[in-house]
Amino acid sequence: MINFGGSLRTTGRFRVSYFSNLIDRCVTLGSLSSAQSIHAHLVKTGLHRHTFLGNRLLGLYSGLGSITLAIGVFHDIPDKNRFTWNILLMALVRTGRVEAAHELFEEMPERDVVSCNSLISGYVSTGYVDKAFGVLHRMQDLGVKVTAFTLSITASCVSSPRQAKQVHGLITRFGLGSLNTVLGNSLIDMYGRVGLAGYASQIFCAMDNSDVISWNSMISAYGRSGCGMEALECFCAMRAAGFSTDEFTMSSVLNICTDLENLAKGEQLLAHCFKMGFLSNSIVSSAVIDMYSMFGRLDDAVRIFQGMPRWDSVLCDSMYSGYVRSSTGDEAIKLFVVALRKSVMPTEFTFATILNSRTCFCSTVLGMQIHCWVCKTGFEADMIVANSLVDMYAKLGFVESAMKIFSNMVAKDLVSWNTMIMGLAKNGQGVEALRIFRELQGNGVKPDRITLAGVLLACSYGHMVHEGKRIFSLMEKKYGVMRNLEHYACMVDMMGRAGMLKETLNIIETSPHSHSLSLWNLLLNACRINGDLEFATIIAEKLLDFKAPSSLPYLLLAQMYGVSGRWESMARVLKAMEERGVRKVQEYSWICVRKHIYVFKTDQLFHWEGKAVYSMLQLLDWVMNGEGCVHEESTLYGDCCGE
Repeated sequence: MINFGGSLRTTGRFRVSYFSNLIDRCVTLGSLSSAQSIHAHLVKTGLHRHTFLGNRLLGLYSGLGSITLAIGVFHDIPDKNRFTWNILLMALVRTGRVEAAHELFEEMPERDVVSCNSLISGYVSTGYVDKAFGVLHRMQDLGVKVTAFTLSITASCVSSPRQAKQVHGLITRFGLGSLNTVLGNSLIDMYGRVGLAGYASQIFCAMDNSDVISWNSMISAYGRSGCGMEALECFCAMRAAGFSTDEFTMSSVLNICTDLENLAKGEQLLAHCFKMGFLSNSIVSSAVIDMYSMFGRLDDAVRIFQGMPRWDSVLCDSMYSGYVRSSTGDEAIKLFVVALRKSVMPTEFTFATILNSRTCFCSTVLGMQIHCWVCKTGFEADMIVANSLVDMYAKLGFVESAMKIFSNMVAKDLVSWNTMIMGLAKNGQGVEALRIFRELQGNGVKPDRITLAGVLLACSYGHMVHEGKRIFSLMEKKYGVMRNLEHYACMVDMMGRAGMLKETLNIIETSPHSHSLSLWNLLLNACRINGDLEFATIIAEKLLDFKAPSSLPYLLLAQMYGVSGRWESMARVLKAMEERGVRKVQEYSWICVRKHIYVFKTDQLFHWEGKAVYSMLQLLDWVMNGEGCVHEESTLYGDCCGE
């Protein structure tokens, strides 16, 4: 509680000093009510218009996060100085009101390096990279000196090699060629983020006084640039130079060992982590969990996770990812529930991981429950989470829900567009997928190989052969996308289903992927769909000449022989398959009923309620035969496959 007893007995500069001391005490207390009491006394004495005390009060409200009250104080100060403007500008930036900060910046009668750095920092924190660079370039026109700190802030938001070289050029231009440690570290990190490890190495070697952060940044730069071996060499050099490794060092090197698929080296580092006590750090433990799950050693990952004394979001996110990567998404869901009970709040990465698990794709109820949690925790506006929701609903067949989420997204990246186009295509809504594609182009977004694969798939499923051929012909010329196997597969499937078998054969034979089994399998399947046994025999013989281990050409040809009543030919194909040691890959399906996932495998009687299921199928078969129903080709296909 602050006592104002002496405020009315002091006069002049002593009263100003008195209130300044009260504000200092209020800063220590962090009490908004005390701040408002001081404000009331200042208004009562008329000192709220005093520039120095007004600035102090403005800073107090800003520190307490009361931006509305701070703006009120700002307007009450008649003689504003640079500090007044800068305090409010920094407060607006700190609370994420960057547009308001920009408006204030333009109104300022005098801008200095603090003003510019504050606005650049605001743009960097909100992802407006171009606007941050815009302020940087304006500084010279405003007569404001660019400092090393200015360039350090700007370097932290660089997202392309061009921008990185631009910042480095400005350092030379403004006479900051003699790098201090902080600026040097920022440049190493900057070049590492854009994959230019060579430039980062030049900066590192030119530094007079490197520290642990310098070494860590260099190791990370090598890792991000795909230079794993160089990163390990840098780690060894760091230790040889007498620098102590810390938790950040170990987490970076463990991640690099995972990328290099070097489990032996990773476990050596793990032993060092045990020795130094680094495993209590969640970032290090997360790296170990990621490493073990990537190598398929989920039990070891779980053991590390369960050995942690305290859970946090970073640790749980790694375990979620490990479960999903190991196709045990149901365990990720169970952990999600337990983590919530332990007050470990989910992050955007949590939802993106869980929503991409197979468990959500086979359970509508579960997917919708996760969506509710997304809304409850305020992540529905996050672009990555929204993309995952669109993907989940599309895979569940709820295209309208996917479309609603997509339409409500404030910001969309190329992944957003691709996910929606692919989701519509796979649900047979080719016309709508093409509409979204046109909308993408209208928004100035450049399509990539995934976009065009989705568009071609939409044309295939929507029987829009002419449009598909047109887009395929324009891929390189108009969109600047090189055709790959996936694009050729879409064309073969589309034209083959349309009965254009000879033209499809010509596409395969003239493509760079003429030896791809997947293309020939698609053409053979098209022959089956069109009932062209003669053409299918030619294609199947060509496929069998490849002597591939795939059972698909044998089974498709055998099916077609069976449908046409050529049982001897069917038996010959199946015998050839057996003699060559080709086995059919066991297939399975699953369904979620009352929160339990049931898995059914081909040729397996002993799954859940297996005998009862097959008894019911036999009863249905008997009823169908009694009513004169005829088996479809797909049933005969199952018979010849032994299903």
